[in-house]
Amino acid sequence: MVSGMTDTCTVVPECAPYGDSVARMITALHTLVYSDDAPATRAFFKDVLEWPFVSEGSDDPAEWLIFSTGRSELGVHPTAGEHEGHAYSSPRHHAIAVMCDDPDATMAELSGRGATFAGEPNEMGFGRGVSLHVPGADDMLLYQPHHATAYNPEG
Repeated sequence: MVSGMTDTCTVVPECAPYGDSVARMITALHTLVYSDDAPATRAFFKDVLEWPFVSEGSDDPAEWLIFSTGRSELGVHPTAGEHEGHAYSSPRHHAIAVMCDDPDATMAELSGRGATFAGEPNEMGFGRGVSLHVPGADDMLLYQPHHATAYNPEG
């Protein structure tokens, strides 16, 4: 069982986001993508994913756009363990995944805007997903979660 959540994944009121002054001290999560081609990566987020953004108003394509990613959640995964009889290990790192309701429909829409993917969605246990290629940066996982989501614990 996860601290702050019951075994049915309903939020425990005293641990709910913004439930007390301690939770309100953190106002947002700022995710960073390091890119070998920052203008191409920013153009992908702006034009393909169509994420809203703020800027300083410059016409410079290398401008530091900051994107709104909407609802979010943070998961912490172990670097080593065993799952269904198979040992696994991974170096300590951070990863970004984007969630959707329908991977096939999302892939079709994003492909129409120029996105490319590493194959077709596969069942991954926690959800159905596929790698989304991000120009100039590492891939992101695009997936439909089968797990409870922290950004909408009631639904």
